Parts: sequence; C-alpha cells; structure tokens
Amino acid sequence: MMRLGEIYDYLDALSPFATQASWDNSGLLIGRADDEIEHLYLSLDIDTPLLEEVPEHTLIITHHPLIFSGLKQLNFAKYPSNLIQTMVQKKIALIAMHTNFDLSHLNAYVVAKLGFDIIEHKEYVAYFDVNRSIEDLALHVKRCLGLDTLRIVRAKEWIGRCAMTTGSGGDLITKIEADCFLTGDLKYHQALEAKENNLCLMDIGHFESERYFPECLANYLINFPLKAIMSNSKNPFQHT
Repeated sequence: MMRLGEIYDYLDALSPFATQASWDNSGLLIGRADDEIEHLYLSLDIDTPLLEEVPEHTLIITHHPLIFSGLKQLNFAKYPSNLIQTMVQKKIALIAMHTNFDLSHLNAYVVAKLGFDIIEHKEYVAYFDVNRSIEDLALHVKRCLGLDTLRIVRAKEWIGRCAMTTGSGGDLITKIEADCFLTGDLKYHQALEAKENNLCLMDIGHFESERYFPECLANYLINFPLKAIMSNSKNPFQHT
C-alpha cells in the first residue's frame, strides 16, 4: 500500500500541477492525502465500465479531469455525479494530469510516435520539422497513429515546420507559427480561417491523439511500489 499523498508528490515532481493552464482542473480531485491506496489504474477518462472493474481503495489517474467546472448540484442520476457517487462508495481516489502532462510529456510522446523530434515548445504547442509534401505527411500520420481517415485542410503543398497539440487545440490556430497544425476537434470556421491564413490542418482526433496517456505515464511508474494497470476508457464516438 501507499499513501495517496506520497503518490501525489511523486506525480507533482514528474509533471508539476502548477504548470497547468489557468482554465484547467488537474490535481487531486477525489480523496485525501492520508488515504491508503492498494491499487493503481491509469486511464484517459473515467466511465461506468472502468468503475465496475476497479476494486476498492484504488487510485485512478486520468488525463481528463472528471470534475472540470464548478458543480452546482450532485444529481446521482446524471454524469458526472453518478460516477462520483460510485467512487466515494468504493473509496476510489482520483488524480487528473491534463495540460500539465501535455506540456511535460504527452505532446513529446506523440511527436515521437510520429518519428520526429521536438525543436521548440511554446506553451502547449510542440513544433518539429518534417520537410515533406502534405500528401506524404498525411499518409505518414495515418499510419503512425493508426487512423482510418484523416480530415485535412490543404493550404499549401509543402510542409517544412509542423505544430501539434494533443486533444483539442483549435483555439490556438491564430498563434501557430508553422506550415501545418496537427490537433483534434477542429471546427468548420477554424478550417476556413486556417486556409485563408495559409495554414494546413490535420484533425488527428481528440481521443485518438490522447489515448497514449496511460502508456506514456506507465513508463515512469515501472519501479513504483504499486503495479500500474492500464485500463483505458472507450471512445464515445463510433464510425459507421
């Protein structure tokens, strides 16, 4: 067993929670420092199947915070209160590592999956050189990330410098200093804006780009007193 506070301190040293974005809610969300933890699970999100799987006295470390904005009520028939109720009943603690982990580890991990090296990190955007046609880059991204389809905005044919933010980075488009931006959850008007500003886009998906969180974090918990079990949540979207 380990104290929850010990685990929190280790994670804070690995990826400081103070570096999270101002709008984020990373850190200890459910539990207290003195709680005794017997099991450790890593997941992108929390859902009902995951909570049915994990035993009591478990700490779940997620990428996305279950509690994001202020809760005005706890309606146990609705998400996320229904999950919070189950966690309290089963003495399950929760730590979220979101934008702080993007900054410290996850962006670099996904860029490495693509076979490139980060040359610059500006806030939550990773920059790297690719020097290939947009067609070749699109095929390369699909293959490396296991994507069946890839939405792109073709604003130019040659990509020298590329930028990437895992998850949802569409709001950062105006700040991107590259030929192409890889991120998820891109909207129609963002695509129009990017094309007019000569910026290529590749929508690599929110879930698809962040599903590597458990395996990335697990690399730093190999020698941990508790075995880290990767039990990722499912993508709520399905393709037909």
